[in-house]
Amino acid sequence: MKKHILVIAGDGIGQEVTAVGKQVLERIAGKFGHEFTYDEALIGHAAIEATGNPLPEATITKSKASDAILFGAVGHPKYDNDPSAKLRPEQGLLGIRKALGLYANLRPIKLFDELLGASSIKPEFLQGADILFFRELTGDVYFGEKGRNEDRSTAYDTMIYSRYEVERIAVKAFEAAMTRRKKLCSVDKANVLESSRLWREVVQKVAKRYPEVDVEHQFIDAAAMLLIKDPRRFDVVLTGNLFGDILTDEASQIAGSMGMLASASVGDTIGLYEPIHGSAHDIAGKGVANPLASVLSVALMLDISFGLKSEAETVLTAVDTVLKAGYRTRDIADGNTSSEKILGTEAMGARLIAELN
Repeated sequence: MKKHILVIAGDGIGQEVTAVGKQVLERIAGKFGHEFTYDEALIGHAAIEATGNPLPEATITKSKASDAILFGAVGHPKYDNDPSAKLRPEQGLLGIRKALGLYANLRPIKLFDELLGASSIKPEFLQGADILFFRELTGDVYFGEKGRNEDRSTAYDTMIYSRYEVERIAVKAFEAAMTRRKKLCSVDKANVLESSRLWREVVQKVAKRYPEVDVEHQFIDAAAMLLIKDPRRFDVVLTGNLFGDILTDEASQIAGSMGMLASASVGDTIGLYEPIHGSAHDIAGKGVANPLASVLSVALMLDISFGLKSEAETVLTAVDTVLKAGYRTRDIADGNTSSEKILGTEAMGARLIAELN
Protein backbone atom coordinates (compact mmCIF):
# COMPACT_ATOMS: atom_id res chain seq x y z
CA MET A 1 0.00 0.00 0.00
CA LYS A 2 1.23 3.50 -0.88
CA LYS A 3 0.03 6.39 1.28
CA HIS A 4 1.05 10.02 1.71
CA ILE A 5 0.97 11.31 5.29
CA LEU A 6 1.17 14.95 6.34
CA VAL A 7 2.85 15.53 9.70
CA ILE A 8 1.68 18.71 11.45
CA ALA A 9 3.61 18.70 14.72
CA GLY A 10 2.35 22.11 15.86
CA ASP A 11 3.39 23.53 19.21
CA GLY A 12 5.00 22.46 22.48
CA ILE A 13 5.28 18.72 23.02
CA GLY A 14 3.51 18.17 19.71
CA GLN A 15 6.96 18.31 18.12
CA GLU A 16 8.29 15.56 20.38
CA VAL A 17 5.41 13.10 20.37
CA THR A 18 4.73 13.21 16.63
CA ALA A 19 8.39 12.35 16.03
CA VAL A 20 7.77 9.05 17.85
CA GLY A 21 4.48 8.53 16.01
CA LYS A 22 6.25 8.94 12.68
CA GLN A 23 8.95 6.46 13.72
CA VAL A 24 6.24 3.89 14.45
CA LEU A 25 4.65 4.52 11.05
CA GLU A 26 8.03 4.03 9.36
CA ARG A 27 8.61 0.79 11.25
CA ILE A 28 5.14 -0.53 10.36
CA ALA A 29 5.72 0.32 6.70
CA GLY A 30 8.99 -1.60 6.70
CA LYS A 31 7.57 -4.56 8.61
CA PHE A 32 4.50 -5.00 6.40
CA GLY A 33 5.90 -3.88 3.05
CA HIS A 34 4.00 -0.58 2.70
CA GLU A 35 5.31 2.67 1.26
CA PHE A 36 4.51 5.74 3.34
CA THR A 37 5.73 9.15 2.16
CA TYR A 38 5.69 12.26 4.32
CA ASP A 39 5.44 16.03 4.20
CA GLU A 40 5.35 18.63 6.95
CA ALA A 41 3.31 21.78 7.58
CA LEU A 42 2.87 24.53 10.16
CA ILE A 43 -0.07 25.38 12.40
CA GLY A 44 -0.79 27.26 15.62
CA HIS A 45 1.79 29.38 17.42
CA ALA A 46 4.60 28.03 15.24
CA ALA A 47 2.71 29.16 12.14
CA ILE A 48 1.95 32.59 13.62
CA GLU A 49 5.64 33.11 14.37
CA ALA A 50 6.69 32.01 10.88
CA THR A 51 3.90 33.41 8.70
CA GLY A 52 1.63 35.61 10.83
CA ASN A 53 -1.24 33.16 10.28
CA PRO A 54 -2.26 30.26 12.60
CA LEU A 55 -3.40 28.29 9.54
CA PRO A 56 -1.35 29.14 6.43
CA GLU A 57 -2.91 28.41 3.05
CA ALA A 58 0.00 26.06 2.32
CA THR A 59 -1.06 23.88 5.26
CA ILE A 60 -4.60 23.56 3.91
CA THR A 61 -3.26 22.73 0.43
CA LYS A 62 -0.91 20.06 1.76
CA SER A 63 -3.65 18.65 3.98
CA LYS A 64 -6.04 18.19 1.07
CA ALA A 65 -3.31 16.46 -0.94
CA SER A 66 -2.61 13.90 1.81
CA ASP A 67 -4.18 10.54 2.61
CA ALA A 68 -4.10 11.21 6.36
CA ILE A 69 -2.68 13.70 8.83
CA LEU A 70 -0.60 12.98 11.94
CA PHE A 71 -1.19 15.96 14.21
CA GLY A 72 0.59 17.11 17.37
CA ALA A 73 -0.90 19.98 19.38
CA VAL A 74 -1.56 23.71 19.29
CA GLY A 75 -1.32 26.35 21.98
CA HIS A 76 1.07 28.68 23.78
CA PRO A 77 0.89 30.33 27.24
CA LYS A 78 1.49 33.83 25.84
CA TYR A 79 -2.08 33.90 24.48
CA ASP A 80 -3.89 32.37 27.45
CA ASN A 81 -4.07 35.52 29.57
CA ASP A 82 -4.35 38.03 26.74
CA PRO A 83 -8.06 38.45 25.88
CA SER A 84 -7.15 41.17 23.36
CA ALA A 85 -5.09 38.86 21.12
CA LYS A 86 -6.69 38.76 17.67
CA LEU A 87 -4.64 35.77 16.50
CA ARG A 88 -4.58 32.58 18.55
CA PRO A 89 -3.01 29.18 17.91
CA GLU A 90 -6.34 27.43 18.44
CA GLN A 91 -7.78 29.25 15.43
CA GLY A 92 -5.54 27.04 13.32
CA LEU A 93 -7.04 23.86 14.76
CA LEU A 94 -10.63 25.04 14.40
CA GLY A 95 -9.85 26.26 10.89
CA ILE A 96 -8.38 23.00 9.64
CA ARG A 97 -11.35 21.05 11.00
CA LYS A 98 -13.66 23.33 9.06
CA ALA A 99 -11.55 23.38 5.89
CA LEU A 100 -11.38 19.57 5.73
CA GLY A 101 -14.95 18.93 6.89
CA LEU A 102 -13.79 16.97 9.95
CA TYR A 103 -17.13 16.84 11.71
CA ALA A 104 -16.71 13.69 13.83
CA ASN A 105 -14.14 13.32 16.58
CA LEU A 106 -13.67 9.73 17.77
CA ARG A 107 -12.03 9.32 21.16
CA PRO A 108 -11.58 5.77 22.42
CA ILE A 109 -11.28 5.51 26.21
CA LYS A 110 -9.78 2.09 26.82
CA LEU A 111 -7.87 1.27 29.96
CA PHE A 112 -4.78 -0.89 29.80
CA ASP A 113 -4.95 -3.15 32.86
CA GLU A 114 -1.35 -2.30 33.71
CA LEU A 115 -2.42 1.32 34.34
CA LEU A 116 -5.21 0.63 36.83
CA GLY A 117 -3.09 2.23 39.53
CA ALA A 118 -2.38 5.37 37.50
CA SER A 119 -5.97 6.63 37.76
CA SER A 120 -7.42 8.43 40.76
CA ILE A 121 -10.59 6.32 40.37
CA LYS A 122 -10.82 3.06 42.35
CA PRO A 123 -9.68 0.07 40.25
CA GLU A 124 -12.84 -1.92 41.00
CA PHE A 125 -14.89 0.74 39.19
CA LEU A 126 -12.46 0.99 36.27
CA GLN A 127 -11.48 -2.48 35.18
CA GLY A 128 -13.18 -3.37 31.91
CA ALA A 129 -14.12 0.20 30.98
CA ASP A 130 -14.18 0.63 27.19
CA ILE A 131 -15.90 3.74 25.82
CA LEU A 132 -15.95 5.28 22.36
CA PHE A 133 -16.87 8.97 22.26
CA PHE A 134 -18.33 10.63 19.18
CA ARG A 135 -17.92 14.39 19.60
CA GLU A 136 -19.41 16.65 16.94
CA LEU A 137 -16.58 18.88 15.80
CA THR A 138 -17.67 21.69 13.48
CA GLY A 139 -20.75 23.19 15.16
CA ASP A 140 -21.82 24.45 18.60
CA VAL A 141 -20.48 27.50 20.45
CA TYR A 142 -17.03 27.12 18.89
CA PHE A 143 -18.39 28.03 15.46
CA GLY A 144 -21.57 29.99 16.26
CA GLU A 145 -21.81 33.77 16.12
CA LYS A 146 -19.76 35.44 18.83
CA GLY A 147 -18.89 38.96 19.87
CA ARG A 148 -19.26 41.82 22.37
CA ASN A 149 -21.53 44.81 22.69
CA GLU A 150 -20.37 48.34 21.86
CA ASP A 151 -18.74 49.07 25.22
CA ARG A 152 -17.38 45.50 25.33
CA SER A 153 -18.99 44.88 28.73
CA THR A 154 -21.08 41.94 27.51
CA ALA A 155 -19.91 38.97 25.46
CA TYR A 156 -21.81 36.17 23.75
CA ASP A 157 -21.15 32.85 22.00
CA THR A 158 -24.06 31.27 20.15
CA MET A 159 -24.67 27.54 20.59
CA ILE A 160 -26.07 26.50 17.22
CA TYR A 161 -26.81 23.22 15.45
CA SER A 162 -28.57 22.24 12.25
CA ARG A 163 -30.39 18.97 11.66
CA TYR A 164 -27.91 17.70 9.09
CA GLU A 165 -24.97 18.32 11.45
CA VAL A 166 -26.55 16.23 14.18
CA GLU A 167 -27.78 13.52 11.83
CA ARG A 168 -24.46 12.86 10.09
CA ILE A 169 -22.54 12.29 13.33
CA ALA A 170 -25.42 10.36 14.88
CA VAL A 171 -25.32 7.93 11.96
CA LYS A 172 -21.58 7.38 12.48
CA ALA A 173 -22.12 6.77 16.21
CA PHE A 174 -24.97 4.30 15.65
CA GLU A 175 -22.95 2.45 13.01
CA ALA A 176 -20.10 2.10 15.50
CA ALA A 177 -22.49 0.93 18.22
CA MET A 178 -23.65 -1.85 15.91
CA THR A 179 -20.08 -3.23 15.86
CA ARG A 180 -19.68 -3.03 19.65
CA ARG A 181 -22.09 -3.74 22.55
CA LYS A 182 -25.04 -2.08 20.80
CA LYS A 183 -25.42 0.59 23.48
CA LEU A 184 -25.47 4.32 22.80
CA CYS A 185 -25.78 7.23 25.21
CA SER A 186 -26.61 10.63 23.75
CA VAL A 187 -25.59 13.55 25.98
CA ASP A 188 -27.30 16.94 25.81
CA LYS A 189 -28.99 19.59 27.98
CA ALA A 190 -32.47 19.33 26.49
CA ASN A 191 -34.18 20.48 29.68
CA VAL A 192 -32.66 23.95 29.22
CA LEU A 193 -31.22 24.46 25.72
CA GLU A 194 -33.21 24.66 22.48
CA SER A 195 -30.20 23.45 20.48
CA SER A 196 -30.14 20.36 22.71
CA ARG A 197 -33.84 19.77 22.12
CA LEU A 198 -33.12 19.70 18.39
CA TRP A 199 -30.17 17.40 19.08
CA ARG A 200 -32.35 14.93 21.00
CA GLU A 201 -35.12 15.08 18.42
CA VAL A 202 -32.73 14.18 15.59
CA VAL A 203 -31.01 11.41 17.57
CA GLN A 204 -34.38 9.87 18.40
CA LYS A 205 -35.26 9.91 14.71
CA VAL A 206 -31.97 8.30 13.66
CA ALA A 207 -32.37 5.68 16.40
CA LYS A 208 -35.41 4.26 14.59
CA ARG A 209 -33.05 3.05 11.84
CA TYR A 210 -31.11 1.01 14.41
CA PRO A 211 -33.69 -0.88 16.51
CA GLU A 212 -30.99 -3.26 17.81
CA VAL A 213 -29.17 -0.42 19.59
CA ASP A 214 -30.19 0.30 23.18
CA VAL A 215 -30.39 4.12 23.39
CA GLU A 216 -30.40 6.31 26.47
CA HIS A 217 -30.33 10.10 26.81
CA GLN A 218 -28.46 11.83 29.63
CA PHE A 219 -28.15 15.49 30.55
CA ILE A 220 -24.54 16.67 30.52
CA ASP A 221 -24.35 17.17 34.30
CA ALA A 222 -25.67 13.68 35.03
CA ALA A 223 -23.39 12.15 32.39
CA ALA A 224 -20.34 13.84 33.94
CA MET A 225 -21.21 12.32 37.30
CA LEU A 226 -21.95 8.83 35.91
CA LEU A 227 -18.73 8.79 33.90
CA ILE A 228 -16.78 8.79 37.16
CA LYS A 229 -19.27 6.80 39.25
CA ASP A 230 -19.78 3.94 36.79
CA PRO A 231 -17.67 4.22 33.61
CA ARG A 232 -18.41 0.62 32.60
CA ARG A 233 -22.06 1.45 31.95
CA PHE A 234 -21.06 3.37 28.80
CA ASP A 235 -20.25 1.95 25.37
CA VAL A 236 -20.73 4.57 22.62
CA VAL A 237 -21.27 8.16 23.79
CA LEU A 238 -22.59 10.73 21.31
CA THR A 239 -22.51 14.43 22.13
CA GLY A 240 -21.91 17.96 20.88
CA ASN A 241 -18.71 19.93 20.53
CA LEU A 242 -18.59 21.73 23.88
CA PHE A 243 -19.92 18.85 26.00
CA GLY A 244 -17.64 16.39 24.20
CA ASP A 245 -14.60 18.56 24.80
CA ILE A 246 -15.26 18.57 28.55
CA LEU A 247 -16.36 14.94 28.95
CA THR A 248 -13.42 13.43 27.08
CA ASP A 249 -10.92 15.38 29.18
CA GLU A 250 -12.73 14.10 32.26
CA ALA A 251 -12.53 10.59 30.81
CA SER A 252 -8.74 10.84 30.68
CA GLN A 253 -8.85 9.81 34.34
CA ILE A 254 -10.32 6.49 33.27
CA ALA A 255 -7.26 5.83 31.10
CA GLY A 256 -4.91 7.11 33.80
CA SER A 257 -3.54 10.13 31.95
CA MET A 258 -4.25 12.42 29.02
CA GLY A 259 -0.97 11.09 27.69
CA MET A 260 -2.77 7.83 26.89
CA LEU A 261 -5.69 9.19 24.88
CA ALA A 262 -5.72 9.18 21.09
CA SER A 263 -8.32 10.67 18.78
CA ALA A 264 -9.42 10.63 15.17
CA SER A 265 -11.12 13.59 13.51
CA VAL A 266 -12.88 12.39 10.38
CA GLY A 267 -15.36 13.56 7.78
CA ASP A 268 -16.09 11.95 4.45
CA THR A 269 -12.53 11.98 3.05
CA ILE A 270 -9.31 12.79 4.99
CA GLY A 271 -8.73 11.85 8.62
CA LEU A 272 -6.67 13.79 11.16
CA TYR A 273 -5.14 11.83 14.06
CA GLU A 274 -3.94 13.46 17.25
CA PRO A 275 -3.40 12.95 20.97
CA ILE A 276 -5.82 14.95 23.09
CA HIS A 277 -3.28 16.21 25.62
CA GLY A 278 -2.51 19.65 24.20
CA SER A 279 0.81 21.43 23.86
CA ALA A 280 1.88 21.18 27.55
CA HIS A 281 4.48 23.93 27.38
CA ASP A 282 5.45 23.36 31.00
CA ILE A 283 7.25 20.18 29.94
CA ALA A 284 8.05 21.02 26.30
CA GLY A 285 11.69 20.46 25.42
CA LYS A 286 12.39 18.43 28.56
CA GLY A 287 12.10 15.07 26.83
CA VAL A 288 9.59 13.68 29.35
CA ALA A 289 6.31 13.87 27.38
CA ASN A 290 4.34 10.65 27.00
CA PRO A 291 4.33 9.69 23.27
CA LEU A 292 1.87 6.81 23.68
CA ALA A 293 -1.21 8.86 22.78
CA SER A 294 0.46 9.82 19.49
CA VAL A 295 1.37 6.18 18.90
CA LEU A 296 -2.20 5.10 19.64
CA SER A 297 -3.37 7.80 17.20
CA VAL A 298 -1.16 6.13 14.59
CA ALA A 299 -3.00 2.87 15.29
CA LEU A 300 -6.30 4.66 14.65
CA MET A 301 -4.94 6.06 11.37
CA LEU A 302 -3.85 2.63 10.20
CA ASP A 303 -7.26 1.19 11.01
CA ILE A 304 -9.71 3.95 10.06
CA SER A 305 -8.04 5.73 7.12
CA PHE A 306 -6.03 2.87 5.63
CA GLY A 307 -8.06 -0.20 6.65
CA LEU A 308 -4.89 -1.90 7.94
CA LYS A 309 -6.39 -3.67 10.95
CA SER A 310 -3.54 -6.16 11.45
CA GLU A 311 -1.01 -3.32 11.43
CA ALA A 312 -3.12 -1.35 13.92
CA GLU A 313 -3.34 -4.38 16.21
CA THR A 314 0.42 -4.81 15.98
CA VAL A 315 0.90 -1.25 17.30
CA LEU A 316 -1.61 -1.81 20.12
CA THR A 317 0.10 -5.06 21.08
CA ALA A 318 3.49 -3.33 21.19
CA VAL A 319 2.14 -0.65 23.53
CA ASP A 320 0.54 -3.30 25.74
CA THR A 321 3.75 -5.35 25.85
CA VAL A 322 5.88 -2.36 26.82
CA LEU A 323 3.44 -1.47 29.60
CA LYS A 324 3.31 -5.10 30.80
CA ALA A 325 7.11 -4.99 31.02
CA GLY A 326 6.70 -2.16 33.53
CA TYR A 327 7.96 0.74 31.43
CA ARG A 328 6.31 4.09 32.07
CA THR A 329 6.66 7.78 31.34
CA ARG A 330 6.42 9.86 34.47
CA ASP A 331 2.75 10.82 34.01
CA ILE A 332 1.65 7.16 34.25
CA ALA A 333 4.19 6.00 36.81
CA ASP A 334 3.07 5.16 40.33
CA GLY A 335 4.73 4.29 43.62
CA ASN A 336 5.50 0.79 42.41
CA THR A 337 7.43 1.94 39.33
CA SER A 338 11.19 1.62 39.74
CA SER A 339 13.25 4.62 38.63
CA GLU A 340 15.02 2.67 35.86
CA LYS A 341 11.64 1.87 34.30
CA ILE A 342 10.57 5.52 34.05
CA LEU A 343 11.48 6.57 30.52
CA GLY A 344 11.63 9.83 28.61
CA THR A 345 9.94 10.46 25.28
CA GLU A 346 12.72 9.15 23.03
CA ALA A 347 13.50 6.15 25.24
CA MET A 348 9.84 5.11 25.29
CA GLY A 349 9.78 5.44 21.51
CA ALA A 350 12.89 3.27 21.25
CA ARG A 351 11.25 0.59 23.40
CA LEU A 352 8.22 0.54 21.12
CA ILE A 353 10.33 0.34 17.97
CA ALA A 354 12.32 -2.52 19.47
CA GLU A 355 9.07 -4.32 20.22
CA LEU A 356 7.94 -3.84 16.59
CA ASN A 357 11.14 -5.34 15.13
